[in-house]
Amino acid sequence: MKLVIRLTISRSEMSFWKRLCAFYAKLNPAPGPLPCNELPASGGGTLEAFGFTDVGCVRSNNEDYFRVEPELGLYAVADGMGGAEAGEYAARLAVDTVTQRFVSAERRDSQLLLSAMQEANRRVVDAATGSPGLKGMGTTLLVGLALGEEVHISSVGDSRVYLLDNTGLHPITQDQSWMHEVGRFLGLDAETLRKHPMRNLLTMAIGHGSPLTVNTYAVRLHRSSMLLMCTDGLHGVVAEAKIEEVLRNTGHDLETKCRKLVEAALAAGGPDNVSVVLLRPKTSGRKTDDARTAA
Repeated sequence: MKLVIRLTISRSEMSFWKRLCAFYAKLNPAPGPLPCNELPASGGGTLEAFGFTDVGCVRSNNEDYFRVEPELGLYAVADGMGGAEAGEYAARLAVDTVTQRFVSAERRDSQLLLSAMQEANRRVVDAATGSPGLKGMGTTLLVGLALGEEVHISSVGDSRVYLLDNTGLHPITQDQSWMHEVGRFLGLDAETLRKHPMRNLLTMAIGHGSPLTVNTYAVRLHRSSMLLMCTDGLHGVVAEAKIEEVLRNTGHDLETKCRKLVEAALAAGGPDNVSVVLLRPKTSGRKTDDARTAA
């Protein structure tokens, strides 16, 4: 994730882009989340999960961070940004803040998730303000919360969730980025967008300040479907067709699938840290393994 591009844009320029985004959004409203029309997940929505992360082939440190907390029904992925170790700190602080809110809560629901996202933003902003070495840090934050038969998702930034089902691989989340919110309306072809100097510009991030815009979604999982949560070290490097191929054709256990996805990103050059978390309904007789935290 590149923060330097975002920091070179003035407030007036950003205001212009936001107005342009709003104008085009009215003309071309973005699609909402996929309809929840699959069969209920087995076991009352109980999920099994595995997560894996790698520093990649270029970066010297890993600014990604994830947590898998099945007893809380909580799954989170973050991609930090900032100088030195600031991005790594921001990602860990954001994810751990959300987790702590759920550990101490008497009631766990989608409203608590939104509140926890806002608190994570405040804590990252406060940490950056209080320490010169952390100035300008931020992070994407992607959190899935299992509630009954659904997974409720809250997203800030451009880390993504995909749904794999019998019909294909479907993006669920919408990037909060220049490419998605502005570039796609400008009539530029895919190759031009891929090389555009503003392609990595985030329009929203944890640490951005207030107000924070959080995108929310809800997905109901079929027994044979799967959710992929990932940073742009995967989806920005490996084609969606390849991601689907790996998910469908690489063994059965989630650990193998996670590792093969990361291997695909490394084989494509591994220009960024890469993190993946896979979720699926748990069925009787299936091994339920998980990797809980990593950075």
